[in-house]
Amino acid sequence: MTTDPTTGHSLTLPAAADRIRIVLVGTQHPGNIGSAARAMKTMGLSRLVLVAPERVPDAESYALAAGADDILAAATTCATLAEAVADCRVVLGCTARSRRIALEELEPRAAGARAVAEATAGGEVAIVFGRERTGLSNDEYELCHVAVHIPANPEYSSLNLAMAVQILGYEVRMAALAAAPPDAGEERREPPASHAAMEGFFTQLAETLDAIDFHKGRAPESAMRKLRRLFLRAQPDAREVRILRGVLADAQRMARLAAGNGR
Repeated sequence: MTTDPTTGHSLTLPAAADRIRIVLVGTQHPGNIGSAARAMKTMGLSRLVLVAPERVPDAESYALAAGADDILAAATTCATLAEAVADCRVVLGCTARSRRIALEELEPRAAGARAVAEATAGGEVAIVFGRERTGLSNDEYELCHVAVHIPANPEYSSLNLAMAVQILGYEVRMAALAAAPPDAGEERREPPASHAAMEGFFTQLAETLDAIDFHKGRAPESAMRKLRRLFLRAQPDAREVRILRGVLADAQRMARLAAGNGR
């Protein structure tokens, strides 16, 4: 399992992501279905639901999926949006235009966090995208609990379907990764070494630098100040300090051997 070395967190989405589905309503171009599947896979999402597509996925869909064939092959098709979201606790509807129907409105980041929170709590979540030209009908929009608006440039707000799926998928992924605990089987970051351990290391480091004639007649204080800052900034843990001291011990041994051979 891939893990972020800076946080110790898995880069694989937690199981809650399996409760989040992407729903495409009335998609007109099968190529857009493939591009949307590709966008989903790059963000670790896998559940795709098609509601009454004008054309079913075809060779163009698979070509534009660019390796997300498994998502296309597993996609389910429903006759209506009501059927597609019947078991969902929360339905987030993406819309580019204002509606007379009053819904809670969220931007993508908040929507991603909401989707992950609901899925983590055990609920099924749908993120719904409408037709390329006309979006969701008012009847379909009424089935949603939350309206999601992507704050695009108002002078050029044209986003194609796959772009919109990518944006929402990214926010879902970031929210899920932020919420994920470190993997149980992964190595956890130990606390930094104690002050005494670091001082012991610095003493041995200074001795080793003298032994290998690192300073070459220059005053050692400046170099040691810089090295102290470097290692204190790195905050090595106790095990790492032991490894470093082992390296220094070998360097000191080699220095003694060299001195004994007249070098």
